[in-house]
Order: sequence, then structure tokens, then C-alpha cells
Amino acid sequence: MKFAQKFRLTAALVLFPLFAHAGAVDQLHEFLKSTRTLRADFAQAVISKNGRKPQQSSGTVAISRPGKLRWEIQKPYPQLIVGDGEKIWIHDPELQQVTVRKAGQAIGGSPAALLSGNNDLEKNFTLRDAGEAEGLVWVEAIPKVGDSGFESVRLGFSGKDLTAMELRDSFGQTTLIRFSKLERNPALPAAIFKFAPPAGVDVVGE
Repeated sequence: MKFAQKFRLTAALVLFPLFAHAGAVDQLHEFLKSTRTLRADFAQAVISKNGRKPQQSSGTVAISRPGKLRWEIQKPYPQLIVGDGEKIWIHDPELQQVTVRKAGQAIGGSPAALLSGNNDLEKNFTLRDAGEAEGLVWVEAIPKVGDSGFESVRLGFSGKDLTAMELRDSFGQTTLIRFSKLERNPALPAAIFKFAPPAGVDVVGE
């Protein structure tokens, strides 16, 4: 059961109509256009369909657009997701397993594409204004492909900065992510977007 929950959470991460007013459209596109790299801490909670106690985790994220990302869960169970532009690597130390997929298959219509993809969002998502709540302006992105594993993704902005994401998957789970210490366009070493499977782990996929 624990593995299934962790797998769905991983899928949530790797598998991210125009606004009612032009300002909101411009805000989203300007954020993406002006953000080539990004680094932040995150805290997330996964709420099951039946509303059981949320699974909470935290870690760091780094992105170099287009196509490169590093999503590292540090607590309570370490897990690492690395995208080098060609492949996505998912390392679960507890299971001693690495799952690898081609980046195009893993990212195209996924929530990760909203942050690490190119600026052509409307190719893979339908975007709409989701109003204001919790002091944030929200954008809802609905994948155009039916097998993305997601029903919708919401992004919350405070001013020019991305502060939150909320993901609803096809299992009825909701993943709430809050970003902190967000840096836009920091210098990021190329090595953090490379991955070599550790000795002794099972490698599944490509």
C-alpha cells in the first residue's frame, strides 16, 4: 500500500480558455518567459479521496528550462526525480529501485511541463482563470490528453512569484505544494541535472 501511495505521488510530480482578463494571461506567460532557472524549497501534502490524514513531505526543487528538473524529497522518505532533457530518472532508495522514462513521454502533458517545459502551454493544456483565494491569484491548467493521469493543476501566484501548486489526479487524490525561498534565475550547476543509478539498484524502464 505504501509503495502504491508513493508511486501515485511520483506520478503526480513527473507525469506540472484564456484568462478572463489579459493581465492574468500576461502574468503567467511573463513568469515563464522571464524564468530560465528556478530553485526553491517545498512542502507538500497528499490528501486521499476519502480525506484521511494527509501524507506530508518536504524537500527542494531546481529547474532549468526547457526540460531539466531536479525534485528531491528529503523527509520523511527520501526520493529523487531528475530530468536531464532526454530522460526522467526516479530513484527510490527505500525500494532500491530506479525507474527511467523518456522525457517526452513523461513530461509532455504533465504538471512538470508547466514549469520545466517550453512556453507553448496551450499546446498541452487548456488554461483558465481560477479566481483569487488565500491571498493568491490562481490559474487552472487542464491537460488536453486523456492519459496524463491528471484531471487538473492549479498554480497560485503572489505578485510575480509562484507560491503554490495544487494537483488533482485521476485517483481522486489532491497534492498541495507550497514553495518557499524561491529564487528565479540562479546559477545552477549542470551536474545536478545528471543521474547515474547507484550500484546494486534495480533499473526499470528505458
